[in-house]
Amino acid sequence: MKQDPIVIIGAGQCGLKAAETLRQQGYDGDLVLIGDEPHAPYQRPPLSKAFLKGEIGIDRLMLKGPDFYGKLNIEALLSQRAVEIDAEQQKVMMQDGRQIAYGQLLLATGTRSRRIEVPGLDLPGVFSMRTIADVEAMTAAMKPGMKIAIIGGGYIGLEVAAALRSFNYEVTVIEGAERLLQRVVCPQMSAYFHQLHIDHGVDVHVASRFEAIEGRGQAERVRLSDGTAIEADMVLMAVGAEPVSELAEAAGLRINNGIETDRQCRTSHPHIYAAGDCASFHSNRYQRHIRLESVQNAIDQGKHAANALLGVEDDYDPVPWFWSDQFDTKLQIAGLSQGYDRVDMQGSEAENSFAIRYYAGDHLLCVDAVNLPRAHMMARRELAG
Repeated sequence: MKQDPIVIIGAGQCGLKAAETLRQQGYDGDLVLIGDEPHAPYQRPPLSKAFLKGEIGIDRLMLKGPDFYGKLNIEALLSQRAVEIDAEQQKVMMQDGRQIAYGQLLLATGTRSRRIEVPGLDLPGVFSMRTIADVEAMTAAMKPGMKIAIIGGGYIGLEVAAALRSFNYEVTVIEGAERLLQRVVCPQMSAYFHQLHIDHGVDVHVASRFEAIEGRGQAERVRLSDGTAIEADMVLMAVGAEPVSELAEAAGLRINNGIETDRQCRTSHPHIYAAGDCASFHSNRYQRHIRLESVQNAIDQGKHAANALLGVEDDYDPVPWFWSDQFDTKLQIAGLSQGYDRVDMQGSEAENSFAIRYYAGDHLLCVDAVNLPRAHMMARRELAG
């Protein structure tokens, strides 16, 4: 008896892992993977580091070889965009007019770069960094001696700043919050990374409200709300990401900082699931809905969603972990620090090898480890209980 087709919208790390897991678990029905980029699924973390620096090419970004999809009988529809989901008729409408029927649907649509509407945003010389095409466009425009402004002092902004300094570009980071990485680390860790970037020649502005990009036919400067003008031949917008959830919302699915799911990755519609950066799932561990933007979550939740599509009812409730490489420093994070009321430090900040442990009362929430991988691995085991 022919099985109902499974369709996956989103050809990133999560969508690929789900498709691969379905085949590994014995699903032999039709399997369609839809992606709006021309490239097969690839790694995104190196975009702001090794790929930007030219240390690896596109071939090293690819998650699987070109023959993988044929061997597993996965129909990969690339450079094609889904424009509508008919949840009642169980069909996906494509931009080219094609309709794809499904028995079950997995949304692994990921995130996009957040766009903030300010004057000059569409000037030539203004870039974001989410896709291979974004990095290729930016590197094609880069010339020796350029002054480059980065709007946003989060992970991506700081990783790009570190990469660009390796080529001796003049780099300015502009952050509107009171400190770098404010959403995710404590003041001590913010101060450490602030000084790290200053020591490597980055001009860092915090508590600086970005107001406009100015120039005659090309980005030439960034204007701050206090009137300060920062010269910039190129501007990178690194102000965070937002979940791609419009298809789900238009189909009537529940949205809650992403596509809301239960602990089996099931959305508010019984035949539609969601996983990866776009999915907001309920965590028993944190007693709330959370949405994780990380490679770890994309892989693990993609695998979990595939099993759920096949009827496995296990709860998804991971210990989140993340990492960031900046200059010669590796930051590894286990857990989520939101809600902490005190921190303890282990190791030596002066020797660039230390860990900060975040607590709510006596309960350990999170550990940030700088150049201390053993502390990171032990934290992951401790948090897993």
